[in-house]
Amino acid sequence: MTLTLGFSPCPNDTFIFDALVNKKIDTEGLDFEVRLEDVETLNQWAMQGRLDASKISYGVLPLVTDKYHLLDAGGALGKGVGPLLIARQHIAAADIPHCTIAVPGQRTTAHLLFSLAYPQAKKKEFMIFSSIEEAVLSGKVDCGVIIHENRFTYQQKGLTRLADLGEFWEATTGAPIPLGGILLRKDHDPTLAQKLNGLIRKSLEYAFAHYPFLPDYVRQHSQEMDEQVMRQHIDLYVNNYSLSLGEDGRRAVDTLMRTYASVHGVNTPQLPFTALA
Repeated sequence: MTLTLGFSPCPNDTFIFDALVNKKIDTEGLDFEVRLEDVETLNQWAMQGRLDASKISYGVLPLVTDKYHLLDAGGALGKGVGPLLIARQHIAAADIPHCTIAVPGQRTTAHLLFSLAYPQAKKKEFMIFSSIEEAVLSGKVDCGVIIHENRFTYQQKGLTRLADLGEFWEATTGAPIPLGGILLRKDHDPTLAQKLNGLIRKSLEYAFAHYPFLPDYVRQHSQEMDEQVMRQHIDLYVNNYSLSLGEDGRRAVDTLMRTYASVHGVNTPQLPFTALA
């Protein structure tokens, strides 16, 4: 059986999925047709139900619970891992709602966390995450919300941090930050969810067992990224929550779903967890 599987080319995702998609582990009869895309594209595809399985931002999860189950393994949660708000120079917190802000996609967790911290800020420019630093540097926007490897490079470019949106989330909710999760479309047999979840966990266990070795799959998709940045990326975003959400992780996702409902003035969607063994 072949499944379409979408995830980003970022080191945390390629690190998790390398052993699975390159069959370094027994895939138990499953093959994968991989789609490597930025997370906002994957979010949009999830809203269309386009792929069998996909990485998504938790910010879009409330909009796809009718189409997808959320798997227990393969996601990105944690503390100290949230997006940052940056600018060319210091801007007072009271002035931020009047600024033009670059945000990495309308349906991303980063946008949800920014909206929670700055509900009055309305002048937003949605763009791919890798373009945000340059948009700030060029003056196209006043501020930018950065994620992924840009967390490690913005200071080298002379940019300054205005706020850690993850710290605001943690202080407000007391929960770890749910950044991204793995979905499987609901029209598949429930036993497939259990199988895929187990395989993703085995793939990550394989990666952990060989770390700090960096697979070629990670390197080839990291383009110009420095090896130290690749490792920082993996060390920050891949952890025990990636093996299993656990009770804390599920509570964090529940908190995010309720926060989404509060920010958007809608009823809290039902949690789309699968019945995993």
